[in-house]
Amino acid sequence: MTDAFDVVIVGGGAAGLSAAIVLGRCRRRVMLIDAGNPRNRASQGVHCLLGHEGRAPSKLLAMGRLELERYPTVTQRSGSVTVITRSGNCFCVECESKAPLRARKALLTTGLTDDVPRLEGIDRLYGRSVHHCPYCDGFEHRDQAIAVYGEGDKGAGLALMMKQWSSDLLLFTDGPSTVSPAMLARLKQHGIGVCTERIARLEAAGDGVLKEIRLESGRAVARSAIFFTTGCHQSSHLSATLGCVRDEKGGIVTDPVTEESSVPGVYVAGDASRDVLLVAVAIAEGAKAGVAINRALLKEDGLG
Repeated sequence: MTDAFDVVIVGGGAAGLSAAIVLGRCRRRVMLIDAGNPRNRASQGVHCLLGHEGRAPSKLLAMGRLELERYPTVTQRSGSVTVITRSGNCFCVECESKAPLRARKALLTTGLTDDVPRLEGIDRLYGRSVHHCPYCDGFEHRDQAIAVYGEGDKGAGLALMMKQWSSDLLLFTDGPSTVSPAMLARLKQHGIGVCTERIARLEAAGDGVLKEIRLESGRAVARSAIFFTTGCHQSSHLSATLGCVRDEKGGIVTDPVTEESSVPGVYVAGDASRDVLLVAVAIAEGAKAGVAINRALLKEDGLG
């Protein structure tokens, strides 16, 4: 087993890279391990991020990895972390096909995985005309014929929210409706229809462009985009096996002062926290975690 790093960062997305830069500038020995499966890998562009509006996510991450190379105390590794356990005052980190390593602190920036609807034809449309985040992609489909996909009042709530971007909305429940009478009344008030028929497939007009939604009855409904709300889950089991407390949304709870999770020495940043799920926020959370970790290490070393 190698000598201990100051920090191991699991996840090399926006939050992990941001934290690594802060810690690299503090001359901390950092191991950043990334499995290479960012949540937004299907997206065509990052939005709501000052100075990088519309930049491809892959290019943004590549820029971050390149910037990290100037910090000699930061090591980047590709792969997956399988187990993290506490060993004395350090954490033992086991990786696929690699020797275990030790670290004084662990930062989880492992993100979320979206529960993408299982609809025929969705794969070639996801990230182009099928989306989960209206803040990220709603503007690109403004004033278009938009479908909202979701069950019950959660789907209805997203449909109402989408009125900010288009007046031509139709909620698809993909089966018998469980929308409450109160929400049905609100949808009607705002001119939003509800389609309860099962969806057979999505049909494209071109590369990644939705043309219509084909129902099991054979009827086709012309739509230009779909926004769905079917949930998401933690991409990694590590927080659960470590015993980190989660909130009602499934997000990992952190202390507002120390930035630590409920497990001492384990920190969290980015979408795994289930706060505001934007790249800009993930970058900020990564920077805050980096500062918090450095302060904790300073205190342990009698310097803080």
